[in-house]
Amino acid sequence: MTLLIKYTLIYGIVLMLVALGACFSEHSGIINIAMEGIMVIGGVFGLLVLVMLPAGTSSFMKVLISICTAAAAGVVYSALLAFASINLKADQTIGGTALNLLATALALVLVKRYNNTMSGGTGTQSPKLSFVNSDFIFNIGPITVNVFLFVGLALLVIAIVVLYRTRFGMRLMACGEHPQAADSVGINVYRMRWCGVLISGFLGGIGGLAYIVPAVQVWNFESGVTGMGFLAIAVMIFGQWKPGRIFLAAMFFAVFKALANIYDSTFLTALNLTKEVYNMMPFIASMIILAFTSKNSRAPKAEGVPYDKGQR
Repeated sequence: MTLLIKYTLIYGIVLMLVALGACFSEHSGIINIAMEGIMVIGGVFGLLVLVMLPAGTSSFMKVLISICTAAAAGVVYSALLAFASINLKADQTIGGTALNLLATALALVLVKRYNNTMSGGTGTQSPKLSFVNSDFIFNIGPITVNVFLFVGLALLVIAIVVLYRTRFGMRLMACGEHPQAADSVGINVYRMRWCGVLISGFLGGIGGLAYIVPAVQVWNFESGVTGMGFLAIAVMIFGQWKPGRIFLAAMFFAVFKALANIYDSTFLTALNLTKEVYNMMPFIASMIILAFTSKNSRAPKAEGVPYDKGQR
């Protein structure tokens, strides 16, 4: 049970962070299916900075610098989607798909280049990064937790306050519901949509680092983030684009994801199922749940529709 709680918290916080990012983007009117790619970019840059920090750097500074780097990388990468979708009015789905493909390729190139440099130019082409994750992990009683649990909970509270208790949040949601009406009262729809997409990059970048660091000490970027970005989008839809519900949905799906890590150490061994079956469970659950609940989902009305000021 302790292991189940541990891995549920790890995956739940990751799903929540990335789903919150997608939520901000869609509330502004931009469909961001590039969360998978943003997670990869945030993860690779956060890890590269982490492994290149001087040996005497304190644990606090390692955590702070790597998280800030991952967030900044996510913001910069999401700006590509913002520019294409908002300024160029390109198809948001195609743009997001292209960024997902580009992210994995870019991560592989960066990691192989780093490993080749560290090996003294001997031609090492491994796409793996080795790092120390003990700076991010500590124990609370019998349960091992990581710093991203507290970062995620803090960002969840901030997201709720920003969306529902601030003028910025109200304006952001107005741009995703009725952009023409928002523009008519002086709200800059383009600027608000840029903000929504950049916030999604900020949260997605942190989510990418949070997915990689706590669980392992070596990460192979050929596997990317194994579909967690797409699962987070399902979490957002299941959570009805509301931060509180997104948190609950993330924890629900995280239980299925956690089972793949403990299947060989609990009563689950009696079922004689392979790890691959458990890895599929969260995605199967998302398809089944969304099939029955999607008809009651209420997405922002103007999401996916490029805004043209001239049509007001």
